[in-house]
Amino acid sequence: MQTDMKKEHSLNEDEMKMEKADAMEENQQEANTQNENNNEENATDETAPETDKLAVAEAKIAELQDKYLRQVAEFDNYRKRTLKEKAELILNGAEKTVVAILPILDDMERALQNMAKAEDVAAVKEGVELIYQKFIKTLEAQGVKTINTQEADFNTDLHEAIAQIPAPTAEMKGKVIDCVQTGYTLNDKVIRHAKVAVGL
Repeated sequence: MQTDMKKEHSLNEDEMKMEKADAMEENQQEANTQNENNNEENATDETAPETDKLAVAEAKIAELQDKYLRQVAEFDNYRKRTLKEKAELILNGAEKTVVAILPILDDMERALQNMAKAEDVAAVKEGVELIYQKFIKTLEAQGVKTINTQEADFNTDLHEAIAQIPAPTAEMKGKVIDCVQTGYTLNDKVIRHAKVAVGL
């Protein structure tokens, strides 16, 4: 009987050990599962900011690319518009001047018609002088001015010497004695040098 009791006690101890081992294994599995869950959460937390950064970078790249394409298109339009305006300016740049001169042409036509009938030469001469003065004023309004040569010092920037003649006085040496052809400037730029005779 005592032997039987020992056997039963030994069985109880074995069962307890097995239950303890099972409980420990179950606890270990739970701990492993918890660790795996924590690791997954941590991995998700770590990749989330990287995904956000990538999305922000891609959005910025798309924005810059759009801005670049718009600027290229705007510059191309500007270049085409400028070339068109330049071509129009070359073809029609004199339009303003021609329109200003047309009334003088009308006056000249009327003067020619009157000359055929006129008997008074003085009246014809006065009419031509009036047209000439109107023409000079129109040119001045367009920025055209005559180059002064009256007793002016010879200046190679304004004058072209076509002859040298003895100066009538010592003061006239190196000065313009006579103007053979009038020179003109357009907005202070010489467009035709005055052809002059210079005193020696």
